[in-house]
Amino acid sequence: MSMARETLPRLSGWGRYPVIRAPLFHPETEYMAAELVKEGRSLIARGNARSYGDCAAAPGGALSLLKFNHLIAFDTETGILTAQAGVLLNDVLSAFVPRGFFVPVVPGTRFVTLGGMIAADVHGKNHMKAGSFGAHVVWLDLLCADGKVRRCSPAEHGELFAATIGGMGLTGLILHCAIRLNRVETAYVRQRRVVTADLNALIDAFEDSHEASYRVAWLDCLSRGEGLGRALLDLSEHAEPDDLPQSIRMCPFRTPARRTLSMPIDLPVSAVNGLTVRTFNELYFAIGARKAQTSLLPYQSAFFPLDEILNWNRIYGRGGFAQYQCVLPLAGARSGLHALLRAISRAGMGSFLSVLKRFGEGRGGLSFPREGYTLAIDFAWSDRASRLLDELDAITIEHGGHVYLAKDARAPRAAFERMQKGLGDFRALRAETGSAERFQSFQSKRLGL
Repeated sequence: MSMARETLPRLSGWGRYPVIRAPLFHPETEYMAAELVKEGRSLIARGNARSYGDCAAAPGGALSLLKFNHLIAFDTETGILTAQAGVLLNDVLSAFVPRGFFVPVVPGTRFVTLGGMIAADVHGKNHMKAGSFGAHVVWLDLLCADGKVRRCSPAEHGELFAATIGGMGLTGLILHCAIRLNRVETAYVRQRRVVTADLNALIDAFEDSHEASYRVAWLDCLSRGEGLGRALLDLSEHAEPDDLPQSIRMCPFRTPARRTLSMPIDLPVSAVNGLTVRTFNELYFAIGARKAQTSLLPYQSAFFPLDEILNWNRIYGRGGFAQYQCVLPLAGARSGLHALLRAISRAGMGSFLSVLKRFGEGRGGLSFPREGYTLAIDFAWSDRASRLLDELDAITIEHGGHVYLAKDARAPRAAFERMQKGLGDFRALRAETGSAERFQSFQSKRLGL
């Protein structure tokens, strides 16, 4: 089947940069998906399009798995959930939090698919305690390049299983998975806030708070001088019934109705610029430093605050934005983070939400987390932003770090190859299994994966 380029759908990730015209298929059954693979197209799986760049579009077509959205089975004794890969995290939480179970690792949005969470090996605010999402995957069913479905686990097709977790869909199409959920006693989170005056104080606070399960910091990305990297660090735990006020203790899994706002239109130009970010950061830090240092939050507000503003990506304007997320190994993290923040502050570019997290030991391969610190920050897309991101790449490379493929929209191949270890093994497995020919994305072609 051929289509004129102008008739193809416009595909992008959450960052809305780049926008690519490419085929999009919506198979309704596994058989239909397998037939598309057997046709010999260069395909890539596409979930709910919450990755940020060009990893979920392919020259031969993106294959949407959103119709593979059924919960299949749940074992209350072990907490193991079996589901199709197109199930949204939001649906899992809605179904199982009221039953006293929580997904052990969640990213910053609940509108992602389970298959996407595996492919990106997503991490949360609790990586030091729980690792990445892949650590909680019991097995997965993978539609491979030969059109056959293989059940992969640490004990069965273990090399393929390991490469698929964090492999960005480049080993095959994830159709089903089994994941292990954790028990919780309430739907609430107990949070303590620590105010830090600069980056050194923030890192010290992270290192002094290993007992906390969830740790995440908002940074003022445009602060300078003695206040460089000033931040609000939130330390959190799942609340227990005794933590709840008497008024809700009898219904510990009932949370208030969520009010959501929505960005209804695309702004013609980005509302995120040096002036708006600097003004927002001054107010946010001042208000955050004055508010109560302990709080009780519904899990939705604690883990997914941005989901309360639907289509928030539209504030960056029609040109979209790029998120830069890197991880720096522990030994060089302090100096590397200072260098990154100085470059960002000097450029006067940044976002309202700049986030720092501490990672524990990673899984290796293409999985993003490594022991150290990860910084994530958005930039409205422009030629000037592109030059700044190249500068941030150089700093990341100098300090032994690498970027997150699920957020990447523009890294040059040469820079990526200097960052990422283990590419040779991943490429060899792709060649051996035939996935290099069948499963490609615009990102994989750009980076030579």
